[in-house]
Amino acid sequence: MDLQHGGPVPVGLSTSCSYPESTTAAFEIAARLGYDGVEVMVWTDPVSQDAAALQRLVDHFGVPVVSVHAPTLLLTQRIWGRGDPWGKVEKSCELAAALGAPTVVVHPPFRWQREYAAGFVEGVEALEASTGVTLAVENMFPWRARGREVVAYAPGWDPTHVGYRNLTLDLSHAATSGLDSLELARAFGDRLAHVHLCDGSGSLKDEHLVPGDGAQPCAEVLQHLAATGFTGGVVAEVNTRRARGRAARERELARTLEFARRHLAPAPVGEGSA
Repeated sequence: MDLQHGGPVPVGLSTSCSYPESTTAAFEIAARLGYDGVEVMVWTDPVSQDAAALQRLVDHFGVPVVSVHAPTLLLTQRIWGRGDPWGKVEKSCELAAALGAPTVVVHPPFRWQREYAAGFVEGVEALEASTGVTLAVENMFPWRARGREVVAYAPGWDPTHVGYRNLTLDLSHAATSGLDSLELARAFGDRLAHVHLCDGSGSLKDEHLVPGDGAQPCAEVLQHLAATGFTGGVVAEVNTRRARGRAARERELARTLEFARRHLAPAPVGEGSA
């Protein structure tokens, strides 16, 4: 099931795509299918937290780490200590630097992390300056309970009008928010540094479907990136938890890579921007 390696815009694979398999499994899958790199989701798997262990995987499979996703999810709050959220981001930057990865993906703070949230915008900028690592803040989505929206993030779930220098566009999160990913990509402009490639139907659930299986303009977003000379990272972040075994998981991730390569290919001469 090997696919041709390489393309005009590199395409990486998030280690979250192999769940419930391990971080090691994600490297193996990425190498087998021909992905250009791996985004390490820092979670409970000890390998995902260990620069030396990850470097051994890089050397063994010949697939570089292109980005690190900081442990900013509710389920990963105990990683690298229960408190000090800045410490988690700083350790993510150290991990990225040790592996030669230029980007760390981070979520906006939860509303109840008041001190962290109060200085988040300025802290992100200062950490970028001190580490040389790009901190790309990800668009999230509103939480809803009993038909009402719950304010979960601060300064907010939509980073469009917040003063971050670098942003991550997640197409599934856009779907859950009821937004259009292409409009977001255009609104982010030259602050768009990273893309989580996936899809969503518009459900209130964050689905992370294979691109093309939902309702987001995934092809148009990729074509827009190619047409505008995007130099950031594109990383598949697809939920394969329901796949019945490794072969089924790889088929979904092979479809994702083929979709990305096809729509990231430069448009024929004479065609306009998406």
